[in-house]
Amino acid sequence: MYLCALGGYARDVTRRRWIADEVSGNRAALTGLHADHLARVLRARIGQEVEISTETETRLGRIISIDPDRVEFELGERVETGTTPNITIALSIFKFDRMEWAIEKCTELGVAQIVPVIASRTEAHLAAAASKRAERWRRIARQASEQARRNAPPHIVAPMKLKDAVSLTGSMRIVLAETEEELPLRDALDSHGPGDDLILAFGPEGGWTEAELKAFRDAGWTSASLGKLILRAETAAIAAVAIAISELV
Repeated sequence: MYLCALGGYARDVTRRRWIADEVSGNRAALTGLHADHLARVLRARIGQEVEISTETETRLGRIISIDPDRVEFELGERVETGTTPNITIALSIFKFDRMEWAIEKCTELGVAQIVPVIASRTEAHLAAAASKRAERWRRIARQASEQARRNAPPHIVAPMKLKDAVSLTGSMRIVLAETEEELPLRDALDSHGPGDDLILAFGPEGGWTEAELKAFRDAGWTSASLGKLILRAETAAIAAVAIAISELV
């Protein structure tokens, strides 16, 4: 984000939407490292107004106190915000650095929920470590949500096995598959409306196994393609979410 720094501290403080750690009536607060970033790094000042999300609504918040580990706000008028399609991504676990990048970007695009999936081709050491990474993924999603001016971060659930992932419920459930040759994702979305719940499932590095694709088919999922090129897992997730949002808004 490129913003003028005139006035000494007018970086992205007013442009960024902050998700409150605490809310009580017409008061809200950021705490811990969250508060430290606003207070020390961005040099916020008493009386400054920013947008504060309470996860149910967004309101203008006037800073009334600043401490190293706590910034408090008085909440004012409500800020009108747009809506995005209700999209869940079932993201098979792959190399953590690239998976974190996918989580960040899909959060910026507006996904509502992220489900980490342990697939057959998920590397064993990544599957074993995934549950310990979930909190880090949530922090990444929260930071990306504030950067993107979302009302709330996506819900990131605990990692689950594929047999549980295929049972996820939604108005439309689409598994992205390299072996699909007839149905592009855009065409699969033609019958889907903005108010419906969409789930997109992505395989790990190496793709889905035939047994996994059969499990999706048997559970009633639609198989769709992103084209003839073979995409990395993180690229496929970002591309598919972008296509879905463009079709559904």
